[in-house]
Amino acid sequence: MFRVLLISPFFLLVTLLALDTIFPPPLPETHGFARVVADRHGKPLRFFADNRGVWRYPITQDEVAPRFIEALLTYEDRYFYQHPGINPFALVRAASQYLRNGHVVSGGSTLTMQVARLLDPHHRTLIGKTKQMLRALQLEWHFSKQEILDLYLNLAPYGGNIEGVEAASRLYLRKSSADLTHAEAALLAVLPQAPSRLRPDRYPNRAQKARDKVLTRLQVYGVWSANEVERAQLENVYAERLEFPQNAPHLSRWLVESIGDQEVIITTIDGNIQRGLEDYLRDYMESYPQKTSAAVIVLENSDLSVRAYVGASHFGDRRRYGYVDMARATRSPGSTLKPFLYGLAIDGDLIHSASLLSDAPRIYGDYRPENFHRGFSGPVSATAALQRSLNVPAVQLLEHYGPGRFAATLENAGLSLQFPSGGKPNLAMILGGAGTRLDQLTGLYAALARGGLSAAPRYLPETPLRERYLMSAEAAWITFEMLASNSGGSRRWRNLVRQSKADIAWKTGTSYGYRDAWAIGVTPSYTVGIWVGRPDSTPLPGYYGSISATPLLNAVISSLPGNKQQRLARPESIIQTEICWPLGGQKSLTEDELCHQLRNAWLIKGRAPRTLPPKGEPLRAAQTYHFFANQQGLRVKPSCMDSSATKRSLALWPKELESWLPTNQTRNQQIPPTAPECNAPTATTGTPLKIVGAINGNQYLPTGNSAPLPRINLSAIGGQGKRYWFINGEPKDETLGTQNFALSPQSGQHQIAVLDESGNVDRIEIYVGIND
Repeated sequence: MFRVLLISPFFLLVTLLALDTIFPPPLPETHGFARVVADRHGKPLRFFADNRGVWRYPITQDEVAPRFIEALLTYEDRYFYQHPGINPFALVRAASQYLRNGHVVSGGSTLTMQVARLLDPHHRTLIGKTKQMLRALQLEWHFSKQEILDLYLNLAPYGGNIEGVEAASRLYLRKSSADLTHAEAALLAVLPQAPSRLRPDRYPNRAQKARDKVLTRLQVYGVWSANEVERAQLENVYAERLEFPQNAPHLSRWLVESIGDQEVIITTIDGNIQRGLEDYLRDYMESYPQKTSAAVIVLENSDLSVRAYVGASHFGDRRRYGYVDMARATRSPGSTLKPFLYGLAIDGDLIHSASLLSDAPRIYGDYRPENFHRGFSGPVSATAALQRSLNVPAVQLLEHYGPGRFAATLENAGLSLQFPSGGKPNLAMILGGAGTRLDQLTGLYAALARGGLSAAPRYLPETPLRERYLMSAEAAWITFEMLASNSGGSRRWRNLVRQSKADIAWKTGTSYGYRDAWAIGVTPSYTVGIWVGRPDSTPLPGYYGSISATPLLNAVISSLPGNKQQRLARPESIIQTEICWPLGGQKSLTEDELCHQLRNAWLIKGRAPRTLPPKGEPLRAAQTYHFFANQQGLRVKPSCMDSSATKRSLALWPKELESWLPTNQTRNQQIPPTAPECNAPTATTGTPLKIVGAINGNQYLPTGNSAPLPRINLSAIGGQGKRYWFINGEPKDETLGTQNFALSPQSGQHQIAVLDESGNVDRIEIYVGIND
């Protein structure tokens, strides 16, 4: 008999171990948790349900407000830390109350038993209850009390597809469970008892009565004071269901898809800036036509952290393609690549900030660039050409720098350019003939305030800052200064600069056909990128960068903290000095007769590159004409001159600029004729190109009130080869010799220019029609 008694516990233990092996403790199904994307302070930006569509967010006992744990244990299981998984006294009490009253008065389940039922659901029968109790014992055997409590916190039902206290707190109360008040803690403690019947968004009165019951019990057991309970009872239960936030929706989705199974993703986003921009952008774009959207990126220059990311102005609105993330979409950048070209050209000693460039008709094979704002301006400085975003000087500069070299430099710095199928870098890329993305473009612009170092935007704090060299610190500062000194913006923009007393460099861009409008702004602290347009790439006539994107850029920069009175430190190796046109050298090193016009320039270590020569000539070839002159000032060649002949030098302007120059600075006026008795070398002037058929400055009127506008027949004399005609900067026709070009313009002011194969240019400006 004694042997049987000894053997029985042994067999019982073996049986329990076998059952535990055959029926291991059920663990939560591997559907994963829902996921949270949060801002830099841990505040949620967007929530994502798990793969079953259940809202459940991971939480531990240490992360929940202690008052919730107090309310939960006092109401559900006061002896949680003492019992082994079941509470015999509670079961006996519940059974006796049922027998006396004929219905359930209080439950006998412990928290561990409730977790067992959540993990392994069963029918409400005696067998089911027995199974639940055995599972509870099994859980206590395998897990600590804290682990079991954490399971309850994450699995407790809160109505519909909401599981766990954190999801319930976020949904019903719009706050973390770490910040619950006494009233809120009591409410969330009781909801799992009857989640469908007590849902506060549907049945607030029921929920409030149940909550007050919990509060009363907490006071009775002395867990909370009478004063705390009284104040909690004054709070009303929320009567409406609050939706999860949808901030930074495009970025959040991209991060969730890019990052493994990380349940809480902390970003670099500043929630306050993000929410403010989303609201403002939505309101701003309401006045724009349908199918129009906008995107904004804000970078902090110190470490390229993304502080705001708005991929579309109307997220979810199909009429505005609100599901398309335009911050990462490939679009034509318009003129926004120009600052990098100017900065790199400065770095490569091709130009300085005041170098003479030519805004005049040019032909590059079949390519004829034209300016966005019609017409040509003639001689312009590099700074003016960049500020006014003139196309022809930019193409001239890219021709010298090299399209392939330019594309490779940008690629190395982090900006990938996409060319049409089979395409390669070409001159059109500087005017938007390649695709890029707003996020990459904004990261590259930040280099202007970061000593020439660019980096990819950082969305996560743990992402290392990987800097790449774009240009020298000196070239970056000069480019920034060229953009920041632009006074051609709107009155509102000028007011922003004046009031903030800060350096703000900015550039706009518009793609061909008005499909994309851009504005990029750089301050010492932030870089802001703006895109406005139609995601389906249909044109949006009349909406270009300075009209559509610049006002938005103004508002964004105005809203950012810490921008006022900031100045970008100038490198010590940069000096400002006077240079001379047309040669481009320092005034102090240029003879007076070769200095036609003065300009102020920023120079790196005093280097002043000479004016760019025509393509094909040596880069350092001086635009200077040297000759010998006799006493009468006529040209002679060395073989026939006498001792009185002197050597003279003239500074020649690029010949395509002749028609913009004062008469005394043209080549025909500067270069004297040849002495009759001595054949001098042929001068490079040739026969001047001249438009005939219309007179500069004239007005051409119809012959009567109802007569059509006059048809004007033009031709060109002088020059060489084929003639290329431009009306208001737009290529129109080609003629040979003195062949006529028939002009049928619309009423208004017109600039007419002609270019020959040798690069000679003539232009006139006329008015056609009645000048009101």
